[in-house]
Amino acid sequence: MIKIITIIILLSISSFAMDVQELIKKIENNLNGKTLYIKMTMIVQTKRTKRTMVMESWGEGTKKSFIKILYPKKDKGITFLKLDNNMWQYVPRIEKVIKIPASMMLQSWMGSDFSNDDLVKESSLSDDYDCKLKSEDEKLYKLELIPKEDSAVVWGKIEMSVSKKYLIPMSAKYFDEDDILVRVLEYKDIKKFKDRFYPTYWEMTPKLEEKAGHKTILIVEELVFDEEIKSSYFTKRALKRYSK
Repeated sequence: MIKIITIIILLSISSFAMDVQELIKKIENNLNGKTLYIKMTMIVQTKRTKRTMVMESWGEGTKKSFIKILYPKKDKGITFLKLDNNMWQYVPRIEKVIKIPASMMLQSWMGSDFSNDDLVKESSLSDDYDCKLKSEDEKLYKLELIPKEDSAVVWGKIEMSVSKKYLIPMSAKYFDEDDILVRVLEYKDIKKFKDRFYPTYWEMTPKLEEKAGHKTILIVEELVFDEEIKSSYFTKRALKRYSK
């Protein structure tokens, strides 16, 4: 009898763990879709300065991504391409394509508080992290994501609050390997785009002392899910071709 009860408990735990991993996959799908076109404004604030960029992005899952800067004038036409684990940047001013090494994926993207990895979605939460449900209430799931042993990711832990209604994140806290809180990303202003709901205001706030007073805001202006994107966007030729 004790053996049977133990087996039932173990099966329940295993099933529950699988459900949480499926939840993460649904969250990723709700944010990325099969394909995604997005036009957004990025506002980068420091203690002394504030600057604004406008960009377009085309994505196919988490493996392919193309970004083009539209504004300001000095950065207009800069493009980024990500294919699987490779990333390139094209700078019109010097007419040069630059390969971004894996070691720089977690460096600041265009001086913002987002990283190269954030913008081109190299890391996959469902592939790179084991997920646990820490708690829940009427509105939110509270998840803890710990990197898998063979995952090449920088974060030692991510704590995520997820809307039960929309199955999209409301906030994410990023910790380093020493369990120190490095940054917090908040998602707000959820709007409906056809049959999908999406947070249109993202605010990234670094928590390290040297970054006090800094934050980066992303505001979604246009969003199109699951429509066909030209395959030509996801080639190295696209860096120059679509720069103009």
